[in-house]
Amino acid sequence: MMEKRKQTRAILILTIVIVAVAAVMLCVYFLCRPVAVTGEKSITLKVVTDDTASEHQLATDAAYLGEALQEEGLVAGEESQFGLFVQTVDGITASTEQMQWWCLTKGGEAVYTGVDSTPIEDGDTFEFTLTTGY
Repeated sequence: MMEKRKQTRAILILTIVIVAVAAVMLCVYFLCRPVAVTGEKSITLKVVTDDTASEHQLATDAAYLGEALQEEGLVAGEESQFGLFVQTVDGITASTEQMQWWCLTKGGEAVYTGVDSTPIEDGDTFEFTLTTGY
C-alpha cells in the first residue's frame, strides 16, 4: 500500500513538472515569436541564380512576406498545410531533377519560417537564392 502511494505521488509530481515546463516553453514562444508590423512598408527582394541577379523594390501594406510577393506576382508554388512551398521566383522555376530549391535569407541571414509566416518591416531586404543539392 505504501509503495503504491509513492508511485502515485511520483507520477503526480512528474505530471506537474511536465505541465510547468510546457507552460514556460509556450510563454517563451509567445514572447519571442516574430511579430507582424501593420502599415505601408518598403522592402527589397534580391533574386540570385548562378547566371543572374535581380533586385525588386516593393511597396506594400502586407504583414507577411508571402502576401507581398504574391501581390507582385514574384513567387508561385504549391499551397500546403505549412503555407506556400515556393517553387518559382521571378519567373525562374527550381528543377526537382537537378535538386534545386529556393533558399530564403533576410539581410544575408537564414530565415527559418516559411514565406507565409515571415513578418516584414519597413526597410527589410530579403534574398531568394537558387540552390542546388539537398
